[in-house]
Amino acid sequence: MEHVRLGRTGLKVSRLCLGTMTFGLQCDEDASRAILDRAAEGGVTFIDTADVYPLGGSLETVGRTEEILGRWLAGRRDRFVVATKCVGPTGPAPWDRGASRRHILDAVDASLRRLNTDYIDLYQLHGRDPDTPIDETLEALDHLVRSGKVRYVGCSNFLAYQVARAIGRSEARGLIRFDSVQPRHNLLFRQFERELFPLCREEGLGLIPYNPLAGGLLSGKYDRTRPPPETGRFSLGTAADVYRRRYWNDHLFDTVDTLAGVADEAGLALPTLAVAWSMATPGVTAPIIGASRPDQLDATLAAADTTLDGSLLERLNELTLPYRTGDAKR
Repeated sequence: MEHVRLGRTGLKVSRLCLGTMTFGLQCDEDASRAILDRAAEGGVTFIDTADVYPLGGSLETVGRTEEILGRWLAGRRDRFVVATKCVGPTGPAPWDRGASRRHILDAVDASLRRLNTDYIDLYQLHGRDPDTPIDETLEALDHLVRSGKVRYVGCSNFLAYQVARAIGRSEARGLIRFDSVQPRHNLLFRQFERELFPLCREEGLGLIPYNPLAGGLLSGKYDRTRPPPETGRFSLGTAADVYRRRYWNDHLFDTVDTLAGVADEAGLALPTLAVAWSMATPGVTAPIIGASRPDQLDATLAAADTTLDGSLLERLNELTLPYRTGDAKR
């Protein structure tokens, strides 16, 4: 597994990152540990989680994923780069969420306890908090880095102008600066390539895209004529509506059928093709792959050893161009 710099930093991360949001709901602890073992065997040393995971859970399940990961990391913490996030609701009080100084300082301590570690390699804002001034948020993150609890900071689900403004305020105030951005990105959703990706390349920000398989649609396993399986992301608790709105429509299924044909011609599994394409996107550091069973990682891990030639990349980009320009049918 190749390792590359995270943005402009000196930190090296594996070219694939393991996402853990299935741990604790879609899969139990034994399955979660097996997935972690399989990823580690495949050379993945970069692991991403969040304090609100597992996906599709509730306040009662908050922190469960970090706890599972923390137990697995015992005795081998120094061999992995661990990223987690805050901002989502972690309790019933109005201050148990967001990017205020109070919540960030409370949330990082809770994550450190659950992860059974005294530092977090990459601490990310899970989204923009419109109720908190960005200066307050950056001051809190700066404090965490200076205290040694956090090594680097980043963000997820920020628009390009929000990232640009945060960088500007960091530079103006002499505060810690974002070193990474985690956006949604795949063959069926490419709109952030227009502004966010060029900004990240220009400013030296690492790109860690999530959803490279479009919630599993790019695995090719779903049948539009049947309801999604009860155990999948399209049926999973509070996440089901989000994923169905994003991906469950005839036009996207038509595109997946076309892409499956291209994958067959190339002699590749569709998930391998999709993740290899993501890795080949200019500026991308490490796509986040996930699973609910360890065998599901075989095809995505194979992307690390797959190089798509120029003509194939051009064909894929042309086929999915409407998902970059925003002209795709819904």
